[in-house]
Amino acid sequence: MRTPEGNWERLVRAALRKERLGVGVPEQPVTGVAGSVPSSLANSNHIDEILRAADAIEDEDPSIARILCEHAYSLAQKLDPDCEGRGVLQFKTGLASVIKQKLAKRDGGTINRSQDIARLQEFYKYYREKNKADELCADEMKLRESSVFSGNLGELEKKTVKRKKVFATLRILGTVLEELTKEMATDDAEKLISEEMKRVMEKDAAMMEDVIAYNIIPLDAPSMTNVIVDFPEVKAAISSLTYQTSLPRLPSDFPLPAARSADVLDLLHYIFGFQKDNVSNQREHIIHLLANEQSRFGTDLGSQPTLHVRSSNGPSNTCQGISSNYYLSIVEKMAGELEEILRQPVAQPAGSCTSDDEVSFLSQVIFPLYEVIAAGLTIIAFNNGMLNSTTLKQILSLCPTYAVMKFIESVLDAVMMYGAYSTSRRSAVTRIFWRFLWFAVASFVVCYLYIKALQDGSNSAAFRIYVFIVGIYAAFKLFIGFLMRIPFCHRLTDFCYRWSLVRLVKWLHQENYYVGRGMYEKTTDYIKYVLFWLVVLSGKFSFAYFLQESDLFLITWLNSFNLSLDNYNALTILSLWAPIFAIYLLDIHIFYTLVSAVYGFLLGARDRLGEIRSVEALHTLFEKFPGAFMANLHVPLPKRNQISSSGQGLELNRFDAARFAPFWNKIVDNLREEDYINNSERDLLIMPKNSGIVPMVQWPLFLLTSKIFLARDTALESKDSQDDLWFKISRDEYMRYAVEECYYSVKVILMSLLEKEGRMWVDRIYEDIHESIRKKTIQNDFDLSKLHLVISRISALTGILKGEENPKLLDGAVNAVQDLYDVVHHDVLTIDMRGNIDAWSEIMNARADGRLFSNLNWPKNPELKELIKRLYAFLTINESAANVPRNLEARRRLQFFTNSLFMKMPVSRPVSEMLSFSVFTPYYSEVVLYSLDELYKKNEDGISTLFYLQKIFPDEWKNFLSRIGRKEDTEDSELLESPRDVLELRFWASYRGQTLARTVRGMMYYRKALMLQSYMEKIASEDGTPGARNATDIAEGFDLSPEARARADLKFTYVVTCQIYGKQKEERKPEAADIAMLMQRNEALRIAYIDVLETVKSGKPHTEYYSKLVKADIHGKDKEIYSIKLPGNPKLGEGKPENQNHAIIFTRGNAVQTIDMNQDNYFEEALKMRNLLEEFHCNHGKHKPTILGVREHVFTGSVSSLALFMSNQETSFVTLGQRVLANPLKVRMHYGHPDVFDRVFHITRGGISKASRIINISEDIYAGFNSTLRQGNITHHEYIQVGKGRDVGLNQIALFEGKVAGGNGEQVLSRDVYRLGQLFDFFRMMSFYVTTVGFYFCTMLTVLTVYIFLYGKTYLALSGIGEAIQIRADILQNTALDAALNTQFLFQIGVFTAVPMILGFILEYGFLSAVVSFTTMQLQLCSVFFTFSLGTRTHYFGRTILHGGAKYRATGRGFVVRHIKFAENYRLYSRSHFVKGLEVVLLLIIFLAYGYNNGGAVSYILLSVSSWIMALSWLFAPYLFNPSGFEWQKAVEDFRDWTNWLFYRGGIGVKGEESWEAWWDEELAHIHTLRGRILETFLSCRFFIFQYGIVYKLHASGSDTSLTVYGWSWIVLAGLFILFQVFTFSHKAWVNFQLPLRLIQSITLLMALAGVAVAIAITELSVPDIFAAILAFIPTGWGILSIAVAWKPLVKKMRLWKSVRSLARLYDAGMGMFIFVPVAMFSWFPFVSTFQTRLLFNQAFSRGLEISLILAGNNPNTGL
Repeated sequence: MRTPEGNWERLVRAALRKERLGVGVPEQPVTGVAGSVPSSLANSNHIDEILRAADAIEDEDPSIARILCEHAYSLAQKLDPDCEGRGVLQFKTGLASVIKQKLAKRDGGTINRSQDIARLQEFYKYYREKNKADELCADEMKLRESSVFSGNLGELEKKTVKRKKVFATLRILGTVLEELTKEMATDDAEKLISEEMKRVMEKDAAMMEDVIAYNIIPLDAPSMTNVIVDFPEVKAAISSLTYQTSLPRLPSDFPLPAARSADVLDLLHYIFGFQKDNVSNQREHIIHLLANEQSRFGTDLGSQPTLHVRSSNGPSNTCQGISSNYYLSIVEKMAGELEEILRQPVAQPAGSCTSDDEVSFLSQVIFPLYEVIAAGLTIIAFNNGMLNSTTLKQILSLCPTYAVMKFIESVLDAVMMYGAYSTSRRSAVTRIFWRFLWFAVASFVVCYLYIKALQDGSNSAAFRIYVFIVGIYAAFKLFIGFLMRIPFCHRLTDFCYRWSLVRLVKWLHQENYYVGRGMYEKTTDYIKYVLFWLVVLSGKFSFAYFLQESDLFLITWLNSFNLSLDNYNALTILSLWAPIFAIYLLDIHIFYTLVSAVYGFLLGARDRLGEIRSVEALHTLFEKFPGAFMANLHVPLPKRNQISSSGQGLELNRFDAARFAPFWNKIVDNLREEDYINNSERDLLIMPKNSGIVPMVQWPLFLLTSKIFLARDTALESKDSQDDLWFKISRDEYMRYAVEECYYSVKVILMSLLEKEGRMWVDRIYEDIHESIRKKTIQNDFDLSKLHLVISRISALTGILKGEENPKLLDGAVNAVQDLYDVVHHDVLTIDMRGNIDAWSEIMNARADGRLFSNLNWPKNPELKELIKRLYAFLTINESAANVPRNLEARRRLQFFTNSLFMKMPVSRPVSEMLSFSVFTPYYSEVVLYSLDELYKKNEDGISTLFYLQKIFPDEWKNFLSRIGRKEDTEDSELLESPRDVLELRFWASYRGQTLARTVRGMMYYRKALMLQSYMEKIASEDGTPGARNATDIAEGFDLSPEARARADLKFTYVVTCQIYGKQKEERKPEAADIAMLMQRNEALRIAYIDVLETVKSGKPHTEYYSKLVKADIHGKDKEIYSIKLPGNPKLGEGKPENQNHAIIFTRGNAVQTIDMNQDNYFEEALKMRNLLEEFHCNHGKHKPTILGVREHVFTGSVSSLALFMSNQETSFVTLGQRVLANPLKVRMHYGHPDVFDRVFHITRGGISKASRIINISEDIYAGFNSTLRQGNITHHEYIQVGKGRDVGLNQIALFEGKVAGGNGEQVLSRDVYRLGQLFDFFRMMSFYVTTVGFYFCTMLTVLTVYIFLYGKTYLALSGIGEAIQIRADILQNTALDAALNTQFLFQIGVFTAVPMILGFILEYGFLSAVVSFTTMQLQLCSVFFTFSLGTRTHYFGRTILHGGAKYRATGRGFVVRHIKFAENYRLYSRSHFVKGLEVVLLLIIFLAYGYNNGGAVSYILLSVSSWIMALSWLFAPYLFNPSGFEWQKAVEDFRDWTNWLFYRGGIGVKGEESWEAWWDEELAHIHTLRGRILETFLSCRFFIFQYGIVYKLHASGSDTSLTVYGWSWIVLAGLFILFQVFTFSHKAWVNFQLPLRLIQSITLLMALAGVAVAIAITELSVPDIFAAILAFIPTGWGILSIAVAWKPLVKKMRLWKSVRSLARLYDAGMGMFIFVPVAMFSWFPFVSTFQTRLLFNQAFSRGLEISLILAGNNPNTGL
């Protein structure tokens, strides 16, 4: 029986052992004391290392583990004795408990420090001897020297890891030993540790690799494994920073690492007090950049590397990095201080960075700047946001300030120009003098008048004169500034600059446009986009003239229409022509869409997109792939050029195939690892090595399978000549290849197998065959009808030879050869042997003696074994592989990759000479890796995520089970038995979702590709010919080559900026453990995050923020590389861009690719990255490229029909759309995260992310704005692609589009858009408009056109003018009026906006596939989806324009298979779609009831059909696209949930998801400004039109048109409101009078009904009038409600808010019932639910999925 102490000891061991890979409990990796060191401890990393060492030696010596734990506790106690930091108390308590239990097991339980030190020494010696520390390094070096191509790289990796772990533990033991001895008396300490022991410890401490953290280049520590420091370019870069003797000496106590000497950055570190890690980060950054720039020269640096220097940018570009005058003044001051210090013999700290106790650039310079920016103080803010007279006076105080500052500037100009007066022109000197004189007088006058005005008050003459003078000057500046913004005027002033007056005006205006200068393009590009727009505008104006003819219609109508309409003329004309004018504004977008679609289609065809669009094309063109690969993706090889120039076609093909094979095979291997293909498909797709063993090119088996059998049948059936037979076979090239390869392979195998006479027999047979072919008598000399016997014998022989040698198989092989001999001689061979009688006699004698096949050489050469297996597959696989690969994703990827080989791209440069780059991914708290709980958790339908994935991807699930060694029918529960399988399962599922794990895997393919390319280039440089050392063989160990890994690390860095990773670690979130696991699996992965340390200083809470970079160490723990203190909370603006901004300093290289965390990448695409980077040095116009646009593939299109719609829409934009934006329009911006930035260009020009709150909500596009404004050039390239996930559910899509639309609304207010609009020429500005702000404006205008048209029709119908003018027009035969009245037809041309998608389909999939795909989408109601999306964009864009306040909307990126409740949909779409849809329905009903249509019902349908479709789409699309939206049981549950939500009053802390009242308050939050309230009031007035028009159409009104009728309608409405108040009276107020209250309500109801009945009986009021009144009063009530909520503060003061809220609840209840009733009615019919299911999931389940399983769920209780 275990004792409590024993149980506690087991618990301690488990706590100290952190198994990060999930061994034991895969779900939640074990974490204990070693993993819980709080970050608030300043030395937390050292403490954590000690505890990890204790964990490592716990089993070997628990006493030593106890000593280490005690020392860790003492360190924590010294660092934070009062436990003020977060988590310190809990940590110290837990650690003390562990030590106490360990100490309790000791005799006496006392601590003797001398004994502890002695024990540590003894254990140190024991640990060294046990692990053979002295031999580890020597063994590793020996193995390293012999492992370049020996295949021992795996063993080398194991030895390296072991050495690192051993010496890391020894270092901790030695450190603790030294620290413990320091606590003792000096004399005692010297006696405790011997000199020999000290020497051993110093020697071991020198092996500190992986102890001192480094990012890429180990500068501060020696490295045995990282050979990056041995590269000559790195050595040259390091030497360039060497500390020169002419520089001031550093103090003797300045700390320097032992591994390097001082450099110039150490000097700057000491002088200005920069942070140590900041300096280290910049040191590596500079060396990394210099080394990579040096490598571009491609020169041999020799033994003494020096740096080649060249200028990349002129002075003007460099100056663009300076963003403000304040920053410039700081730099100038620092430069002055540095210059003064450099004159001194000993370096001194800079005065600007020195305080009382420290030298700190952060505290003295950066922190004050941060405080100013964070405070955001303005004049108006001091006045509580009120613009009153006091505020106005303070604003006017800016004028004297401005004048005085200008005077100071003129003085500085005069002083700074002092030395240049003698060499300057007299006019320049005169200007300076007059400028000084002018501002001297102006500053005096303005200051005098301002002071006088303050003294005399705002009513004095001095104040009026002051305002007049300031106004005149401001008006002049504004007027000139306005003229300068007009491109024509700006160019005219440049042309007329020689005129004195123009020069004077420009000098007075002092135009200071710096950002945005020089954005013009070269002439050829300008002509291209001008011609493009001439075509667009020609189409627009032709359409307006021939179809709209607005002016002619208007003139004709006015001349012919002479009815006396008094004041109605203006409104009538407005009703008729306003829709036409709206269409005139928006049709430019439609014509742009058409022209750009056609042009983009032609561009894509020119670039050869879509040439390989099927597996058949892949098979047919495969033989051209090696040559195309070598031409585009492989570096030029001299050997290949030599072969090509010599005209050796076959040899060139073999050379290309041998070089292409390893890359193709790695692509296939990755497809297998990703489970897109199975093992058999992999074997078919693998390409042979083409090492020369067979004198021809060997192609993959999937091209050749069954070809032998087809050739055999062709030979058997052919009665033609030999030439005709060969012609038939050769018509299929791969059949010919198969025949030739089998022919040569059989000979090679037999010759290697046999000896002497046996080989003579093979030679004799083949010579006879050659002779027969030469004589063309093959059909006479050989019986081809017996070929099947030969094939069967050879297949039997190869089947035996595949196995390992043993006596039984050897006998079988002898028999098989003998059988082959018999078949050949007795059945096939009919040739006359007399010509070679001697040879045949010798062969027959050997056969008779049994010597012919007695000694067989069993094949042992791996290459020969592969050939045997391949021949066996040739002769046994008779099924065609025409459909290999079967997986659609594998097909798509291979088709795109092979198609891209024929596209134009820059020539590859060697990896050592390519541009370096980083990949940068922002992450917050999304899914990293699916946990088992997430995979197995079932929704209300019994569907789990894992079950869904298994059905969506059935073939990939089978491939996964096969890969992990499981059978296809393995149950899920069986996988849980193995931790390894559990982890593999989690990764398999995560790789099919939008997770960080998927993104990291994809981006790390860059490193894998670079390692392979570097490795193969190394082979090519040593041996350019394929031979014994075949490229495919050697490539097997490429990922373990130290040089290849170092080269890849020098060129590629991956940083994931996980903003709250530190917080997640502290809270033990599973996301933190998963991120740590990703770092362990990917050694090049770096994680940047914000670490928040909360401490107490001077008795007050104090928070510090650090930007940190970590990687995984050999123990699987986070190893901190850099820790840079920040001046404060970095999140001053939007979260995502701030997350990127803090970590951009950790990126490296010339370029940076921004990747979102829901993206993917592919190995075959990573091979093309170096080609893409060369685009930075290609000619793309006047300006060099600064952003390289990359094509996206949306991989979520197969999940559902909605995902397919979103995927196709997105694909159309990111391919065809951006293709045109880049060329010819030159206005492509940055729309997403696959683009590649010129890193140096952007980090010196404001970075890649603007982060101002709200206005930069769509931070992506501002990077494009910033680049364009600073003379950048953004291109687009489609020979490379990156995967991208998109939202897959309607709610997710709506939130995403709402975020983008709101962000675009904020862009309208940004200075970036203002600058671009002002500085672009007209045609480029038009391109920019229609593709950014104009797109959303035209979208909104499309919806507004419907409203304008319907309100116009409503006015004409209710006023009666519509009927009058129609009759008049018929009499006068005025067709112009008919055209105006039928405007609805014009905006139905919006269907043309689908043209880009159709042309994109045709280009990439073919015409027939495009027609099928588009038709399928229409049948799946894609038009309903796009119409619904139209409303989403319109609502959020319009709301942002009216009220501002766009915000980030988290969409979630999971699989949407659950049913969305009615209430949830109502909350999301009520104001954006339902209200507007019901408004359109109301307008259409009124138009139907009161409008005049001389065409009858057909005319009404034609005029209103598109409006009805739009309204119904807005009302019912959320339920039409809702899984299980039409199931009766779900409808019942939804109704119950909706009513509970509607009537739950809520309270403090209640969310909108729980209560209608809380949701309603949230919906009104956007109306908070006076401007917004006024605009809402103005727009709400439209609802009063209904009542005003309808009351005069009632039978009760008769012919009375006076205002009295309208007044009576308001009295009736007031009565209805009183009735409403009676029935909604608070029951709480009458809690004791419930019976009287009910009695009053009943009496009131009866009286109201009686009154209506009496009115109908004795007056002209009719029953239709009742329904008409309802149509009138409903919009009026909504208008009143909208105005009331707009003026919420005022209504609350009037104590009417409760009544308003009750009325709003009534309206929401009514709208909900209007929508719910049709949904419930359709739910009665089961076939509707079935139809909806097929509608939603047709694409996802077209691969054999039973949809009924999904919706019913895999639930055993289903149906009970």
